[in-house]
Amino acid sequence: MIPIDGRIMFEVAPRFSGAKARRQKEIIDEISPVLASTLEEYGINTRLRIAHFLGQCCHESAGFRTTEEFASGDAYERRSDLGNTRRGDGRRYKGRGLIQLTGRANYRDVGQALGVDLENNPLLAEAPQLSLKIACEYWKRRKINPDCDRDDIIRVTKKVNGGWNGLEDRRRYTAKAKAALVRIEGFILSGSTPDTRPVLHRGSVGEAVGDLQEQLRNVGYPLAIDGDYGPATELAVMEFQAARRLKADGIVGKKTWTAVEKAAKQAD
Repeated sequence: MIPIDGRIMFEVAPRFSGAKARRQKEIIDEISPVLASTLEEYGINTRLRIAHFLGQCCHESAGFRTTEEFASGDAYERRSDLGNTRRGDGRRYKGRGLIQLTGRANYRDVGQALGVDLENNPLLAEAPQLSLKIACEYWKRRKINPDCDRDDIIRVTKKVNGGWNGLEDRRRYTAKAKAALVRIEGFILSGSTPDTRPVLHRGSVGEAVGDLQEQLRNVGYPLAIDGDYGPATELAVMEFQAARRLKADGIVGKKTWTAVEKAAKQAD
């Protein structure tokens, strides 16, 4: 079991301020102690599976800052396909969970699977730990793990969303989760001495990115040294990785850092 907790959720999620930040912290802090064990229970237990799950949930929950749909739920009124046959069912059974559970029939069905009477107590689905289990149950029922194993974000998004809404956000959050998991695994495998070089990926900024760009420039990649890990830097990294038979994912972890530094020294 990969020992993840709420810290990885904070690494994936966007930053907020004020009430939004407080609510995000409340949700993540409550999920944190059960995150690893819950994902393990549902077989979401490899780097790719966890990364895709967190990336999708981050988008669906507006950056882990809500477990309730922002809309009123009126759009679901009288939706017999959702089991909403009584007046007020639209609002009563609006979307809740890290991946939203919607409609009386789904509340009844998923509640029975989890051993919780969600049909008669729909607000329970907003509780952070239960909202995580609801998302995992959805993941299992849609058989999404095999798509994660292929790293197929298009198909994962289609199964979660029904379309491709927010695909770029989902892609960005998933990439951030992948990078965070590389760092965690590097720490574990090293025997408790973490690699001091940061894991870099698209969206990273700062001195380490500038150092990476300078070294790549020295080995023939015509990059601007601006400390901003944008599309050009990502492409250069992927080309460098492919040329050295590394996984060409655009994420600069321990192996890529080592290869870049070695190549730069040879070029001096």
